[in-house]
Amino acid sequence: MYLAYEEMMQDVQNKEAQAVPLHLRNAPTELMKTLGYGKAYKYPHNYPDHFVEEDYLPENLTGRVYYHPRDSGFEGTIKKRLARWWKNRKSLENSA
Repeated sequence: MYLAYEEMMQDVQNKEAQAVPLHLRNAPTELMKTLGYGKAYKYPHNYPDHFVEEDYLPENLTGRVYYHPRDSGFEGTIKKRLARWWKNRKSLENSA
């Protein structure tokens, strides 16, 4: 986690701050719904393994990955699980 935190802090300090993506914003009013707040949000618990491909970062950080699990111990298990999910992500989305 320390390495992920360090990478994240570099981005916080060196990249322009951008807004939270629209699909992650709460839409308590009709105006916000009309503006697209919360539209197309994919609730992970509605998908197999509670996993879904979705961007949670601002546009200038799209695709950025901060956690890179190692092969040893339980991290090895996490690494294999993440690899399986990302490999199968399109089929996971279609099955929900």
